[in-house]
Amino acid sequence: MNRIVVVGASAAGLAAAETLRREGYAGPLTLVGDEPLAPYDRPPLSKQLLSGEWQPERLHLRTPADLTALGLDLCLGVRATGLELAERTVRLSDGSTVPYDGLILATGVRPRRLPGEGAHVLRTIDDALTLRDRLGPGRRLVVVGAGFLGAEAAAVAWRLGTEVTVLEPAPVPLAHAVGTEVGQVLSQAHLERGVRLRCGVTVTEVTEDGVRLAGGEVVEADEVLVAIGSQPNTEWLDGSGLAVGDGVICDEYCAAAGNVYAAGDVARWYNPLFGTSMRIEHRTHAAEQGMAAARNLLAPGSRKPFAPVPYFWSDQYDMKIQAYGFLRGHDEVAVVEGDLAARRFIAVYRTGDRVSGALAVGMPPKAIRWWRQSIVAGAAWSETVRPAQQSV
Repeated sequence: MNRIVVVGASAAGLAAAETLRREGYAGPLTLVGDEPLAPYDRPPLSKQLLSGEWQPERLHLRTPADLTALGLDLCLGVRATGLELAERTVRLSDGSTVPYDGLILATGVRPRRLPGEGAHVLRTIDDALTLRDRLGPGRRLVVVGAGFLGAEAAAVAWRLGTEVTVLEPAPVPLAHAVGTEVGQVLSQAHLERGVRLRCGVTVTEVTEDGVRLAGGEVVEADEVLVAIGSQPNTEWLDGSGLAVGDGVICDEYCAAAGNVYAAGDVARWYNPLFGTSMRIEHRTHAAEQGMAAARNLLAPGSRKPFAPVPYFWSDQYDMKIQAYGFLRGHDEVAVVEGDLAARRFIAVYRTGDRVSGALAVGMPPKAIRWWRQSIVAGAAWSETVRPAQQSV
């Protein structure tokens, strides 16, 4: 393979580039990124950077010396605008084209937005710094969306002395992912601190005074943060011939076409461990999939299916939340250790007849690792969860 191009210079793309070098690829290697900054970490945007505990330089994933050692052709501050599979070229926003023999797509996602002007999102360092400068005592923040990103930002804003209102369309935040009872427990942490949490309301637009709800009511705020999910960055692939549908469609090897692989938030691939296709927006997963895609690109004769147990974490107030597996679409939840009301527990999730996920709040990491092994082993629910353990 004479030339490899990685499109996307965040966690997945950087992990792919490093793996290519580590596995012995010494040829030309181009890393394309739409931001002018070198690769940096995104989870701290809604936590340590937003709170002011960290400064931007601490988010860089590698030092300049580390990047130089990789021997990359770094194309930062330019976007990929098109892909020609037959010619094996990537078109860039500066008008240039980059040829490739192997290609890894790691273009990530962008935040969904609402009609109207002036709302914040949290995707870049600039996003977090701009919002941080506008939080504090006497300020009012409306957070639209009570998912993990919105909840983390709300917790930080509260800690900074901001008056916080969270608006969520679902009856219970996060119920689709973690279950109704667990979602209620996590929500209680906001209510106890005086954060206003309104569920079952739909925001239709951002206004000069705050946000407008479907019934016409305006919820006033000085600042608005929209945290209603993300869209995969796949528009530049229109007409390329690649299959796209809520992400770049890949097989179990992360392959989207011949010598074309995808990784990270933008990749929708078939995970044989769970027997379904999935697209995961978690930091740990991005790096793991970037490495897997790189290895399979370099060794087509000995490719390995990418079959991970997804992992994510979230910090909210004094709660440390950790989860393994694929929790969405579960059929049952059981608390197997601890107590929900005390917000110190492990909940496990059943899909069909197997253990498909586990979530811990306020527990040491080792307490949940056994359940990860159960997920890897495809453990049967009836043989793993005792009848006496509490179903919720």
